[in-house]
Amino acid sequence: MGNMVATALSSSPDARAGDILRLRREISRMQRRRAEHRLLPLDPALSSLLPDSGLVAGTAYTISPSPALTLALLSAASRQGHWCAVVGMPTLGIEAAAAFGIDLARLVLVPEPGPRWLSATSALAEVVPLIAVAPPARARDADLSRLNSRLRDRGTTLLVAESAAFDSWPESQGSIRLSDPHWHGLGEGWGLLSGCTATVTAQTRRDPRPARVRVALPSDRGGVEAVTPAETGALTALPRRVDSLAAAG
Repeated sequence: MGNMVATALSSSPDARAGDILRLRREISRMQRRRAEHRLLPLDPALSSLLPDSGLVAGTAYTISPSPALTLALLSAASRQGHWCAVVGMPTLGIEAAAAFGIDLARLVLVPEPGPRWLSATSALAEVVPLIAVAPPARARDADLSRLNSRLRDRGTTLLVAESAAFDSWPESQGSIRLSDPHWHGLGEGWGLLSGCTATVTAQTRRDPRPARVRVALPSDRGGVEAVTPAETGALTALPRRVDSLAAAG
């Protein structure tokens, strides 16, 4: 499926429209859906961040541009059998996705859509309930409005990574951001990086007060786990970028 998407986006302009239609038919054959779920689940370590403990279907959220956070937000829905897609994130690692519990057989990857990112996202929104996208460029307000309408109609949830092109998504339901990452596992000149703790903060239109959790992201087992203040203080910390380990693989 990932190869089919990449082909649809790299072919000649005359062939792209037909390729996109074939892509839609193929995904529809595998999973037909239309606004079936009001909420998409979050991992238990993150569920306290949002009202009703889940992502609202048919809306968009702005998220930090971290592969680890992206995978953590996709993981619970994938484990429950939902299809997921990732558009415009070429550094996202397959092994890291599997470590987060994501079903690779139901994961569509479009790593480098280029200027076709909006077309790819719109096509996938027809049938895939949860999509993460890193837009490489701004789009026209009218095109974004049409995509938001499609999200509402299909019950698709969109996670939009912040970038120079988008610091916030129009009509965003809220934001989920990563901060204060600390790697651990190194000693006095010895050891290996084994995991990272970070703070995840969420704000929504329904509840604008920030909600925060401290999590291992990734944990030493590769997924996301809640950590207590005592556990955080016991770790040997090394500040690093939290997305580098998730990008490996």
